[in-house]
Amino acid sequence: MYQNDALKVLTGEVRLSYCNLLQPRTPQGGGDPKFSVTLLIPKVDTKTKGNIDQSIQAAIKEGVSRKWHGHQPPQIHIPIHDGDGTKENGEPFGEECRGMWVISASTKQKPEVVDTSIQPIINPSDIYSGMYGRVTIRFFAYDSNGKRGVGCGLGNVMKTRDGEALGGHASAQSDFEGIAQAPAPATNTYPVTPGGTPNITGPAANQQYPQYAPQAPVPAQGYQPPVDTPQGYPQAPAQGYTPQQPYAYGNQPYNPQQH
Repeated sequence: MYQNDALKVLTGEVRLSYCNLLQPRTPQGGGDPKFSVTLLIPKVDTKTKGNIDQSIQAAIKEGVSRKWHGHQPPQIHIPIHDGDGTKENGEPFGEECRGMWVISASTKQKPEVVDTSIQPIINPSDIYSGMYGRVTIRFFAYDSNGKRGVGCGLGNVMKTRDGEALGGHASAQSDFEGIAQAPAPATNTYPVTPGGTPNITGPAANQQYPQYAPQAPVPAQGYQPPVDTPQGYPQAPAQGYTPQQPYAYGNQPYNPQQH
């Protein structure tokens, strides 16, 4: 019993597997998408196991009075399993379930996931299968499609600490440890813009580099710049040019203004 609710349990520290707390997941058999998680409860935590057993019995009594028409079914499906045994399909549980009680809980309403200060966990990467936490769960009786049993509803989750990720996902640190190479040393060679300033982008753009002054253009080989003729002096005639003499008219030079 938790918070005066005979059907509700607050677990001790458990490990979370098949963690679907951020996005709902459609069950394999179909149905509405739900948020869900599988709890791995250490068998040494007899207190949590005892509280679960009591809440399951309370759910069975509620089922008899409200769901099963005053009769207790001869076979009632219960949601908790022995991790050292086999699943309902006969397959063995995973290695992470050894020495654990295994129970799955789900809900249509998104659960709150908080840290030990009861502050919401914002970073999605902090919520994953393999982490440890404490969880509120609530049991209920059901009668669906001829099946009668006790289900487990998911409440909220408090993450207590990190753990090795489950589901085959390894970190880059563990994958590449021992083969990492030191980064290549940075060089001071950078392309230069037409204005003479190094064209630097990225982190190096904040570093200080010497300024480069633009150089004057070098004249092409064989080129001679023109020489200005001093003002007031006649220009030298071009080579091979002979000035023409005034046109003579009779014995006098021809003057157009007199004719």
